[in-house]
Amino acid sequence: MRIVLTKDTMKIEKEQDVVPFRNRVKEYAVKIGMSLVNQTKLITAASELVRNMLKYAGGGNVNIEIVSQDRNNGIRLTFVDRGPGIKDIMLAMKDGYSSGKSLGVGLPGAKRLVNEFDIKSTVGEGTTVSIIKWKNG
Repeated sequence: MRIVLTKDTMKIEKEQDVVPFRNRVKEYAVKIGMSLVNQTKLITAASELVRNMLKYAGGGNVNIEIVSQDRNNGIRLTFVDRGPGIKDIMLAMKDGYSSGKSLGVGLPGAKRLVNEFDIKSTVGEGTTVSIIKWKNG
């Protein structure tokens, strides 16, 4: 069973919101004693996902949580937007796929950097991506 120890929500509306968001994620990771390598992986994945949210949906909200399960603490980030949604999640999760003019490493790259990755999207309603990076994972 997972227990949420701390929760914070940040509104992401413009590019200038990205650095304070990254700093907050780092604060949470430091608070639980996450290694520098795992902090870097988490912040890299978070940066990719928050930029996607800005680019494709014009922004949204991110919940930042410290979660605990079986004596292991971690950081769960949940990105929620009300954008156009993703028509084909399977395709979007393939390396090299891009609906924009990017390299197409975003979603699958972010998934590889974290321990848990979940994406739900409804066309016309928006997308929710949830990731967890465990302290010792």
